[in-house]
Amino acid sequence: MKETEAILRRLESQLEGLDLVLGGAPAIDRRPASGGWSAGENLAHVARHHEVVLERLRRIRDEQAPSLPAYRAENDPEWPLWAGRPIEEIRERLQALRAELLAVVRRLDPAGWRRTGVHSRLGSLTVAEWLEFFLDHEAHHLYVLMKRARGVD
Repeated sequence: MKETEAILRRLESQLEGLDLVLGGAPAIDRRPASGGWSAGENLAHVARHHEVVLERLRRIRDEQAPSLPAYRAENDPEWPLWAGRPIEEIRERLQALRAELLAVVRRLDPAGWRRTGVHSRLGSLTVAEWLEFFLDHEAHHLYVLMKRARGVD
């Protein structure tokens, strides 16, 4: 299926530009005047979100159309731990989590790609749609991270 091949290619390659996105990260810990997350916090969110998606994929595999609430870092008891980690630890964990996610996705058969989970705001989504949502969300945070790492609010 063309869409699933495209999703897999993006999962394999989207983080390859992370060094360019970080750009030496002169402002990695600086929070913008708007009060949003720093570059480092955006990267921590990208990494933490991998754990969330892996858990959701397990539930979708094991349950019939599970209800999956929108993820909010503010409501996540693990978020403060992730936000406080050093950037190199976050990067290492992110790479390991991406490898784990890729392994899960590569094992999906056509029926696995069609299984569904119900997002509290987006409704019923197939695994393919969940992964597209994940990649779009990740790309947004990489964009914000690039700006914040360069001191741009």
